[in-house]
Amino acid sequence: MSRMTLVRERLFSPVGLHAVGFTILAIATVVLGIRVGLDWRATSSSNMDAMAGKQLELRMLQLQTAPLRGLDKKVSLSREQIDDFYAKRIPPSYSSIAERLGELKAKGPVNLTTLQYTQAKGSGDLIEIRMNAGVSGDYPAIMRFVNGLERSQTFFVIRAMALTGQQSGTVNLRLEVSTWLRPADAVGIPVEGVPSTETPETPATGGGESSPTASNRATSAGEIARAGEGQ
Repeated sequence: MSRMTLVRERLFSPVGLHAVGFTILAIATVVLGIRVGLDWRATSSSNMDAMAGKQLELRMLQLQTAPLRGLDKKVSLSREQIDDFYAKRIPPSYSSIAERLGELKAKGPVNLTTLQYTQAKGSGDLIEIRMNAGVSGDYPAIMRFVNGLERSQTFFVIRAMALTGQQSGTVNLRLEVSTWLRPADAVGIPVEGVPSTETPETPATGGGESSPTASNRATSAGEIARAGEGQ
């Protein structure tokens, strides 16, 4: 019997057929296992990417909503701070502005040669009151007056200032200063840019008092002088 015949008989015998079938099944199992492993890895990677994307979205939402956390407390605190600022820094009345300027004038000491009040256009919780003032005195006194305005408990903002002349050691300074009043306290002060029949400036007259009217509330230098002398 030839060798080929012997191999053929063994291959087609029941044992041989079982061996061939088992080999084919083993190869198919290995291939299928590799394919399942690859698919599982791809699925796991996709799930991880999706999870990372969701985590990133969550983090972005947390960052976006962070300023809103405790918003009610922040609003309440802001209101308290505003009320405290109004109570401590905003003049309680029109006359208190003149009183405070009188105090600063006396501490200089300086002379207020002119002083004009107007209110800025617009409305809101507070009305801006603009003051155009002429101040004279020696240089150190002028600087004390300006420093007093900047450090005053009453909220003053210096908009502009310029030296207008100097004679015999006396310096003349032009100031533009703003403060704020509640709307009810600003009634009667002329609105900036609206024509008025009243004299726009009130000159100082040797400590005497001019006649400011309720219609324009132009405070005289004499009124300021008396406020300073009362300190």
